[in-house]
Amino acid sequence: MVKAILFDLDGTLLPMDNDIFTKTYFYHLSEAAKEWGYTDRDVLIKAVWNGVKYMYANDGKVTNDVVFWKGFSDAYGKDCSVDSKKFDTFYSDGFTKAKAATFPAPLAPEAVRLAREKAEKVVLATNPIFPREAYRQRLSWIGLTMEDFDLVTDYENSRFTKPNTKYYGEILEKIGVDASDAVMIGNDADEDMAPAMALGMKFFLQNDNVLNKSGREINCEFGGYEDMIKFLGSL
Repeated sequence: MVKAILFDLDGTLLPMDNDIFTKTYFYHLSEAAKEWGYTDRDVLIKAVWNGVKYMYANDGKVTNDVVFWKGFSDAYGKDCSVDSKKFDTFYSDGFTKAKAATFPAPLAPEAVRLAREKAEKVVLATNPIFPREAYRQRLSWIGLTMEDFDLVTDYENSRFTKPNTKYYGEILEKIGVDASDAVMIGNDADEDMAPAMALGMKFFLQNDNVLNKSGREINCEFGGYEDMIKFLGSL
């Protein structure tokens, strides 16, 4: 019996080219940050990536937002966490401009609706490296809301990142479901497929926007958006 269905967001429910989206996001973030004194775009981007690096190395003692701001601040050589609320405002305003770097996903709401019929818990298992508002905005671009999920991982409620198996373990612990009773749907063989299956979860690889940098063998069910809908219907 399936008790939980987990969805990745970027490239799975929300189609995008990661490189184009990242460049668009950084452009708009750097423009907004000028008002807060972060006038050197290259330094700002380096600081963000340093914060991301710290999150990927998080040992789980604190949440990802804490280590992000430690990494961001270390890049500047001063405490920048005092500006975190200013950056939060970007995700409810300027971040919406990054929608131009994504594509429509007419089947996303149907996929989540089906998941709610098939499982007790539905989770947006998106890599938790952004504030909560960033995910709220991205979901709105494809006709979904935070309330469509029982849990949405973000950098304030998570202590690990993909592809760490502890990230998925933390989700399963929060929702009270064993890995053998859970299904993960994602588009990344390294960050979604490998760790989820290592824990014993069933996996579906959404391959319209597939990422497989390591060239992993695909040993699970896979297909495009319509195949994902059929897979969910078969559960």
